[in-house]
Amino acid sequence: MARINDNYLKLAAGYLFPEIGRRVKAFTDANPTAKVIRMGIGDVTEPLPPACIAALHKATDELAVRSSFRGYGPEQGYDFLREAIAKNDYQSRKCDISANEIFVSDGSKCDVGNILDIFGADNKIAIQDPVYPVYVDTNVMVGRTGVAAANGRYPGLVYLPCTEENGFSPELPSEKVDLIYLCYPNNPTGTVASRAALTKWVEYALANEAIILFDAAYEAYITEEGIPHSIYEIPGARECAIEFRSFSKTAGFTGVRCAFTVIPTALMARTADGSKKDVHSLWNRRHCTKFNGVSYPVQRAAEAVYSAEGAKQVKSTIAFYLENAKLLREGIHKAGVEVFGGINAPYIWLKTPHDLKSWDFFDLLLKQSHLVGTPGSGFGSCGEGYFRLSAFNSRENTIEAVDRFQKLT
Repeated sequence: MARINDNYLKLAAGYLFPEIGRRVKAFTDANPTAKVIRMGIGDVTEPLPPACIAALHKATDELAVRSSFRGYGPEQGYDFLREAIAKNDYQSRKCDISANEIFVSDGSKCDVGNILDIFGADNKIAIQDPVYPVYVDTNVMVGRTGVAAANGRYPGLVYLPCTEENGFSPELPSEKVDLIYLCYPNNPTGTVASRAALTKWVEYALANEAIILFDAAYEAYITEEGIPHSIYEIPGARECAIEFRSFSKTAGFTGVRCAFTVIPTALMARTADGSKKDVHSLWNRRHCTKFNGVSYPVQRAAEAVYSAEGAKQVKSTIAFYLENAKLLREGIHKAGVEVFGGINAPYIWLKTPHDLKSWDFFDLLLKQSHLVGTPGSGFGSCGEGYFRLSAFNSRENTIEAVDRFQKLT
């Protein structure tokens, strides 16, 4: 009989967001007239920018004509998109990143999991807590951990507590690690990392020959001057960091699917015999073997994000979501609840009222206020006693959600 990958059996529970969906479905099935406002899963609500829609239609029409039809494209992404990304997202910020160091994909969630393919099983992994669950679960799936402890933590991982006491900015690990997951603006806490904070991580990585896996999916939401949008704004990061970005929350591509990963050619890792090997060529080999590229119309739509019209439209949509975040943050604070985030990120991170456990508050909020959020404990043990709300919603629903929240507390 065929054998399964037993590492999947180590996963402590179902993936966080499907579990939220299961509980919400059970509630709505039992209460079909309830108007449920969903602020749990970070899915966007506003339409794609008109410039992207126009590019999508134009590219689709090209596929209907023999002379402009395209079949397989380059696995790494079309040059027109990679060059636009390099120029607008990196070179404009004085980051030394070229188009050939950018790999277009169908999602950062996929990339942060797939990147483990090219790193050995004996690497020591450091992960923020609380954290986006994909980082932990994919390491469990490939066999880098033991069975979860009672607090949900897995032996084999080095956890970096992000707490109110340290401003949700973790200390450097006390032991040597090889791969470090950092996410800024942070999901779920909504906090950002200063230039000084990122510099200390780059210096640690260089000193210990570690690699930083830097998730910058929400960088477009940074509003404060002086906060780095990319790890590559820090000197030395080309030699120690991989960056993941997405068009999902920036331009509303959650259903369209387009993202990219940056791997500088200067980034090296050790082989089993101790020699150095560039990571870029390994990821390129993996990308070409297991991925056939993002569709041509989608890449044209992504390119339109960088046009004058597209950039203006994207900025307007992000401002809309940030205004929702401001309404949530101020409204929840007015209710006497301690709240974080919501300034440089589309997420509100709040302390659960009356010291309720995260899932208990989830059930209370759903049953009494018909509001859906995300239990903090689903992001890690340090998330217990906290709760995440998403600003991705209509203005009407956001205002209504604040009113319901204030009546509940």
